[in-house]
Formats: sequence, C-alpha cells, structure tokens
Amino acid sequence: MTESVVYVVDDDRSVLASLDSLLSSEGYRVLTFETTQAFLAASRPELPGCLVLDVRLRGVSGLEFQRELRRSGVPTPIVFITGHGDVPMSVAAMKAGAIEFLMKPFRDQDLLDAVHNGIDLDRARRARESQMAELRTRYAAMTPREREILPLVASGLMNKQIAVNLRLSEVTVKVHRAQIMQKLRARTLADLVRIADRLAGDGAKA
Repeated sequence: MTESVVYVVDDDRSVLASLDSLLSSEGYRVLTFETTQAFLAASRPELPGCLVLDVRLRGVSGLEFQRELRRSGVPTPIVFITGHGDVPMSVAAMKAGAIEFLMKPFRDQDLLDAVHNGIDLDRARRARESQMAELRTRYAAMTPREREILPLVASGLMNKQIAVNLRLSEVTVKVHRAQIMQKLRARTLADLVRIADRLAGDGAKA
C-alpha cells in the first residue's frame, strides 16, 4: 500500500485505541486526537489522507469543525462516525462534503471502505494540484507574445488569421506557435486546447 495517513478525532479514548488498532492493521499510518484543537495544532505529513471524525465532541461539534476546515482550506476528506446521529444530521454532513456518515456500532469493513475511498480521493486531488502547479510553471516560462498567441491558437485560428489579427508575419506566428507547443509540452492541437482550458480555469490569461 502506498503510504497514507488516517487522522482520527474522537473524545472517547477506547474508540481511539480501537480505530488505531484496526486502521494500523491495514497498513495505514494513524494519528489520533481527543480534540479538534489538538488536530489543528499537530504537524500533519504531506501524504494522501482521510479524517475520521466523531460528530459529538466536547467544545465544538464535528459538523461545526467540518465547516471550519472548509473555511480554512483544509481539504482532507472526512468520514463521520457517531452514536447519536439522525437523518438531517447525515444529510447536512454529506452536503457539506463528507464522504460517509457511519452510525456506531458500524462494521469494520464499512469504515475501511470509506477510509480507502477518502484516501483515493485525496490522492487524486493531490495529483491534480501537482499537475496544475507544473502547468503554471510552464506557462510562466512563456513570453508575453506567446501568451497572447496561445488563446488564438487554442480557439482554432490558422497561422495566417493570427498573423492578420496581431499584425505579425505568418512565419513569426509559426515560430511562436512551435515554441508554445514545446513549452507547454503539447503534442497535438487537442492537447494544447485542453491545456489552455485548464490554464484559463486556473485564472491564467490563456
């Protein structure tokens, strides 16, 4: 199993010990906390992860903490566990982005399946962010003129049309186009269109 981490926040020490044992036996790195404050204060490894969170905690409820994490930009997938849940509570949790809401006592396999799904989601998010960061670096290496030409190429305009539009020679546009393809590592026009769309969605003027 690729290294990953599961955080467990529950104010019942017996539950923490039980979940630590279960998740560790599956090869997960497990970090347990009795309070949300302890979780926030802890150093968290840069690994794909999932948070197993009790709904009823001392001080702040799990649902309130879920909202706090979203506001703080902590994207770790959350699996809720509770012995006092109800349908409206589970609906609220799922609408706010939780991936599962398990009532105690739950089957070990149900929790393991939910955690596995959460870690897969977090791993995919991290991969997307890494790819986007690489695209931003490539885009930053482009010249202002290349950035100007990129959306025109991506929109399907021919070199001649771009040349007229920007009052450049067709040869100059062709050279810039080749540089754009090389810098963005696009093998085909279809590749370039997809890259330009991702950059535009990220806020780049592509």
